[in-house]
Amino acid sequence: MAKCTRCGYVLYRRSAVPISGWLALVTGALPIFAIANYFPVAILNIQGQTVRASFPGALWLTWVQGHEVLAIMTGLFGFWLPFTQLTILLWALMSVRSGRLPADFRHGMRFLHMLAPWSNMIPVMMLGMLVAMVKFAGLATLAPGPGLWAFAILAFLLTGLSRVTAERLWRYAEDSKLVLASKPDIAEDRSVASCSACGYVQNLPPEHDSCTCARCDARIHARRPNASSRAWALVIAAGIVYIPANVLPVMHVRTPTGESAHTILGGVLELWYLGSWDLALIVFVASVVVPMTKILALMVLLFNRRWRGPRIQRQRTRLYELVEFIGQWSMLDVFVVVLMSAMANFPGISQVIAGPGAASFGLVVILTMLAAMSYDPRRGWDRQAEMHPFRTMHLRRGSSRQAAPGTTQS
Repeated sequence: MAKCTRCGYVLYRRSAVPISGWLALVTGALPIFAIANYFPVAILNIQGQTVRASFPGALWLTWVQGHEVLAIMTGLFGFWLPFTQLTILLWALMSVRSGRLPADFRHGMRFLHMLAPWSNMIPVMMLGMLVAMVKFAGLATLAPGPGLWAFAILAFLLTGLSRVTAERLWRYAEDSKLVLASKPDIAEDRSVASCSACGYVQNLPPEHDSCTCARCDARIHARRPNASSRAWALVIAAGIVYIPANVLPVMHVRTPTGESAHTILGGVLELWYLGSWDLALIVFVASVVVPMTKILALMVLLFNRRWRGPRIQRQRTRLYELVEFIGQWSMLDVFVVVLMSAMANFPGISQVIAGPGAASFGLVVILTMLAAMSYDPRRGWDRQAEMHPFRTMHLRRGSSRQAAPGTTQS
């Protein structure tokens, strides 16, 4: 495992699983993915009417009901992006194992790098299925379908496969001598930067803070350009959209006695009254606490820019890691609404239709994740160089001579 000697951030973690092991996991995940989406996740029966609810069926029903944005959003996160990730991983692992890389390997790896933050939402959707089924447990005869068990297995497989990043695949190709390796003769008197897409380390041109990666052709920047202004714009937009996401109803429930609108907090209270206090707590944390935490944490990171010592800056780095980790779990309520629309599709008895708050809430998740990706935590460490230039130069020279094996600097 390689860590930054300054902030302790994990830069690379070596895996004991060989290429053949990862290839077996991907090969097994693809048919399970097909089973999960072909078979129903739940079978419900009310007064002789039976509904076989599946995730593709829920997407189609949401589209037919006039919520195209919500259907596209959940379809991308729950179907197309995970499927694309699996196919690219299968193609890349087979290419590296064969010892011959295709000419477009670098383009595929750059695309996989962009997909990484967005393609691992199957565990969130699996939890959403459980929440939706609990809400209908007392209203209908409910039986789990084969798709539910397939999604449970798929969630574990995709969580493990999330470690097969584009950088790890480049490392496998580098170990097999299929691609250009980082040169050991880096000039110490020139600026050094690493490619965020493939991990290649090279010198920047004199008097320039960006260049093209010599290995994958991605653009390398010493620091993300306009990081603070871009992050501020996205955080402010997320804060504005967060208001209608909580005020507007996320779904409408139609029954023979009338129609009722439900907000996010209303859904939490409903779970609590049904006796599922554990799921109510999970939904409250994922749908209320997590989005507010992300917005407030990013504002703290963007506001507090003064250098207050390495210990405080390490805490700020850990806060940023937390924001990155919890980013995707706010999609829980969005998946719950889409799945409930398929499970409660009993015309004349009960129907669940998505409300405008669901799309707004999904947009909050996207904006906060983009804001976290735009923020550059290295800017905070640059403040040390601005306030203590001579001390920082001495520390850098000393650490470069005394760096422990297996560690590196960022």
